[in-house]
Amino acid sequence: MIKRLSSTIVIVVIVLGGVFWFVNSGQGGKTSQHDKLQIVATNSIIGNMVEEVGGDKVNLHTIVPRGTDPHEYEPKPQDVVASQEADILFHNGLNLETGGSGWFKKMYKNAGKQIDQQVFSVSKGVVAKRLTDKGKENELDPHAWLDLQNGIKYVKNIEKVLIAKDPENATTYKKRTAEYVKKLSVLDQSAKTKFDSIPEDKKLLVTSEGAFKYFSAAYGITPAFIWEINTESQGTPEQMRQVLTKIDATNVPVLFLESSVSPKTMEKLSKETGLPIYSKIYTDSLAKKGQNADTYYGMMKWNLDKISAGLSQ
Repeated sequence: MIKRLSSTIVIVVIVLGGVFWFVNSGQGGKTSQHDKLQIVATNSIIGNMVEEVGGDKVNLHTIVPRGTDPHEYEPKPQDVVASQEADILFHNGLNLETGGSGWFKKMYKNAGKQIDQQVFSVSKGVVAKRLTDKGKENELDPHAWLDLQNGIKYVKNIEKVLIAKDPENATTYKKRTAEYVKKLSVLDQSAKTKFDSIPEDKKLLVTSEGAFKYFSAAYGITPAFIWEINTESQGTPEQMRQVLTKIDATNVPVLFLESSVSPKTMEKLSKETGLPIYSKIYTDSLAKKGQNADTYYGMMKWNLDKISAGLSQ
């Protein structure tokens, strides 16, 4: 009798163990120990989009802190733990987190997560632009979110994944997404009207990093930059000569400085050209909480307002 009972217990344990493995392997949705989806986002921009779609139905951990460059990042112990426990890991893709040191790829592989099972790129469906520096023409430019239409694609991709993982809350996700997309679309259309009124010879957006190709294409202006993507080689004499040539060919009235880069090189360019730095703008990170650009919508509105006002002078 005792022997038969022990065999029954072993069978039950094996069955329950199999169910636990299935739920936590990512084939199902929420993990058994949590009522909400456990989500990791690689940066503050994606994290805010997840908050807008998921609301109080998700628990979110954002890896790269606000104001920090996501191109090269060293995950902290809490990031590793969060990725191991996550139902979903959202990343930008387009070689942002997996280029350079490849920190994100290492992290999710060590956590036992797999692409399109627990790991999802929010830029799926975006028509990617490429870098222009010699020798880098086959590398992707990751800054697609700076075009609001691409940002809307990001949001819809997030919605799709949340619904697939948590169908019980599909109605909430759909409603929140529809409201958010409408808000972003209105901002996009009003911005295009503003940029249409700027004289053609002033439509040059001069920044430190070449992060504004998608933005410039969306709003009918030309990007000019000192270096193309954040690396150790920034502000070389050749880079300065190239951007000075572009400035000299226009009547651009101002320069812009990104919030996440050192101001030294742009200040040097300002001194050489006599053009003022009109405003800081945001590229790879949201502003600190409580500031105007602390959400994706707020960041884009800030950039669109400041750049259109500056170039209109």
